[in-house]
Amino acid sequence: MSELVPAYGLWLLAAINAAVFILFAFSFTKPQSLRDWRSFGAYSAFIVALFAEMYGFPLTIYLLSGWIQTRYPQLDLLSHDAGHLWSTLFGWQGDPHLSPAHIFSNVLIAAGFVLIALAWPVLHEAQRAGRLAVAGPYAWVRHPQYAGFIAILTGFMLQWPTLLTLAMYPPLVAMYVILARREEREALKQFGDAYRRYAVAVPAWIPVRRPQVGPA
Repeated sequence: MSELVPAYGLWLLAAINAAVFILFAFSFTKPQSLRDWRSFGAYSAFIVALFAEMYGFPLTIYLLSGWIQTRYPQLDLLSHDAGHLWSTLFGWQGDPHLSPAHIFSNVLIAAGFVLIALAWPVLHEAQRAGRLAVAGPYAWVRHPQYAGFIAILTGFMLQWPTLLTLAMYPPLVAMYVILARREEREALKQFGDAYRRYAVAVPAWIPVRRPQVGPA
């Protein structure tokens, strides 16, 4: 990055990026219940914290500056590249945007949004019809929307780790797992044996075989 271009203090850029990722997720999830808003709010807080450090103030770099400067004295701590800590810690040379971690993070983020986008209309239509959602992504995993959010959060953790987002990540993942289990109990009460058969045929999070169910 050019020395003439500031790497931080770009609060407008931070706000725009956060708004884009939050609104994009909102356009597909459309939270309605208090539980929906809590899960979406937690995701939004993670995104705001991430971009605040990515373009606003590098809190993690500031707090770790002594240790980083000792281990990597050649590193310009105020450069944007310094924020790609995985590249620094693993000694990857060259543009950090082309590092394995960054490329894989982009794949995870894109896959997460695609999964959410494909799952929401299937769930919405099933809810309107009063039936179990088993088509599309729901034929592969039982919780594609939550899996999508976890993929997005994991992707950002690989792309730009910060102390705050590292602290937020485990509780967020745990929250999505808890929400998924709660929804399974509700689905079991509503659909009974139909949901039991679905749960046996389709894994909760990771597709390990070809889908076993079709449209209800």
